[in-house]
Amino acid sequence: MNYFFTLIIALSILISPINTLAEELILAGGCFWCLEHDLESLEGINFVQSGYSGGDLQNPTYENHKEHQEVVLVNYDPQLVSLSEILRLYLRNIDPLDGKGQFCDRGDSYRPVIFFKDSTEENDAKNALISASNELRVPLEKISVELKSKGKFWLAEEYHQDFAERNELKYKFYRFSCGRDQKLDELWGNNARSTNLWSE
Repeated sequence: MNYFFTLIIALSILISPINTLAEELILAGGCFWCLEHDLESLEGINFVQSGYSGGDLQNPTYENHKEHQEVVLVNYDPQLVSLSEILRLYLRNIDPLDGKGQFCDRGDSYRPVIFFKDSTEENDAKNALISASNELRVPLEKISVELKSKGKFWLAEEYHQDFAERNELKYKFYRFSCGRDQKLDELWGNNARSTNLWSE
């Protein structure tokens, strides 16, 4: 019987190695269309999905996701990209000084949050926030990204998935009119949206 289960596990790894080896991370940083698009280009990211997390409401929707944040679920291969690298790119694609929303999107749904599953992820997140405060030359207490224990991820409606690719003109207009890139350039300078090592 043990041999049978070992064989099933081995076959599942051979058939779908990505799913077997992958890790998942949930991040909130304003509009999930933007965060999804910003993170999925990183090598080692298998896929990014838009959704809702952080609240108690069951089966949230775009029309009603009270107490939840708009989030992305990042599925990645830890052999190709580290959690620290993903967090660095995430922070350089948000305004970590704004805890009341992001860019033109205001309110609880758009607050920046890193959801951690264990103490290792929590420590990596804390270290990333320290590095961000050093690079931005602001005290750590000015960094307004919440660290929160990971809860259930609720997948957003189909029309929100891969929105930037499927609605390119609408997405670009929204992103520009929201002032996202302008603010990122102002905050992060040459490191905006980049995977460069932290500068301190």
